[in-house]
Amino acid sequence: MRFIVKLFPEIMIKGAPVKKKMISQLNDNLRTLLHRVNDQIVVKRFWDKIEVQADDQWNDAVRRILSKTPGVEQFLEVVQYETGEDLPLIAEKVAAHTLDSVAGKSFVVRAKRTGTHETTSFELERFVGAYFCQHGNPREVDLHTPEVKVEFELHQKTLNVITQRRVGLGGFPMGTQGELLSLMSGGFDSTVASYLTMKRGLKTHFIFFNLGGAAHEIGVKQVALYLWAQFGSSHRVSFVTVPFEAVVAEIFRSTHESYMGVTLKRLMLMASEKVADEMGIDALVTGESVAQVSSQTLRNLAIIDQVTDKLVLRPLAMMNKPEIMGIADDIGTRYFAESMPEYCGVISKNPVINGSFKRMEKEAARFDYAVLDAAVEQAVTIPVHTIIDDVNAAESVEILSEVPSEVVVIDIRREEEVAASPLVLEQRVEIIPFYELNQRFKGLSQEQEYLLFCEKGVMSQLHAQYLRDAGFENVRVYRPKP
Repeated sequence: MRFIVKLFPEIMIKGAPVKKKMISQLNDNLRTLLHRVNDQIVVKRFWDKIEVQADDQWNDAVRRILSKTPGVEQFLEVVQYETGEDLPLIAEKVAAHTLDSVAGKSFVVRAKRTGTHETTSFELERFVGAYFCQHGNPREVDLHTPEVKVEFELHQKTLNVITQRRVGLGGFPMGTQGELLSLMSGGFDSTVASYLTMKRGLKTHFIFFNLGGAAHEIGVKQVALYLWAQFGSSHRVSFVTVPFEAVVAEIFRSTHESYMGVTLKRLMLMASEKVADEMGIDALVTGESVAQVSSQTLRNLAIIDQVTDKLVLRPLAMMNKPEIMGIADDIGTRYFAESMPEYCGVISKNPVINGSFKRMEKEAARFDYAVLDAAVEQAVTIPVHTIIDDVNAAESVEILSEVPSEVVVIDIRREEEVAASPLVLEQRVEIIPFYELNQRFKGLSQEQEYLLFCEKGVMSQLHAQYLRDAGFENVRVYRPKP
């Protein structure tokens, strides 16, 4: 099948050099992603679009990539014919794909021309519309609110019959807007903020401040890996872990309880600035939203920002929680966020709402910054695409390609994934979506051995390690042979 990729409108209004650069970057990104599926997929760049040609067996994979790649506004699924301006032939070819759809319905024909033609778009639409009225038994022609829109494009001598129009992610191509470092907690706000920066074409690295041990780190790595794999995998990015338990202990020692929350956020920005300097990154992004919690009043945000010279982006600043949760639903991070513990709030006791700059200066003077420097020195940076190997290197989870008769397999995929491709085995199979596994696993018989299963083995490995870190030793991974 052939796909025509339509570009984000803001790309098309840029000056010629910038537009050319952005289209070239999007073309490179798509080629990188699609060639991972199959290196025979053809990607061609034009001045106002990109075309993708793939064997039908790869259509679903191509659709998935085109729908989640920043810079793609929409993409058309088309069938091409060499028709020239032969109107009867054009009408016949268009009808071969869409004539049945107009039976008993109102319809309109929309034609677009590019190149040099003697025939106008209006003449094309009128001729094809008349053909459909004669052969398709429609109810009526409706130019304004039709039930069916028949669409095609004529590019020089080539006819593109549009069989499906699909919505893309929009935004700018990844890699065209620079790099930033996202402060990632794994909850609703930080994941949605990271998604929005990726959608805008920003190469987004992740920094995580570990307050909750190995299990917390695995959970945040899991959602970072998901975001990267879904929306940013055309580029390699880093995941930085900063051990922050000692920093929190020093906050308890040195800081009045009403200023602990603001102090923690200030220290996170200070540490992020140090890491960003080492990475050559000029901006940070957080998931803060004005007035959502005590540390996010305008005064407290100003006090927090006082400690860094970096540009701090807050894409959620004017969003409310339902809006943020709605985006999390759309991008698939809600289940991750709901199972993620909130550690930052633990140290906020009687928090100050509108802090004092002078009081903050006094509180900050009592903190031992050697503790923060030591935490940054102990930071560990890994490429996001190696997260699975990194998790398993700490304590490898055994992977089985065959299921012993006495073992129960737990399918941890989402319900819609299970319905689309059920796991059929002679052995017992339990269905527990990954976002319910942490709570429900403890209620299962611990005398039983379990194998976790997911489509690619990524989620199952992470969650098996997560359960092992929680003390469950009766968990392994099932990955069938290809």
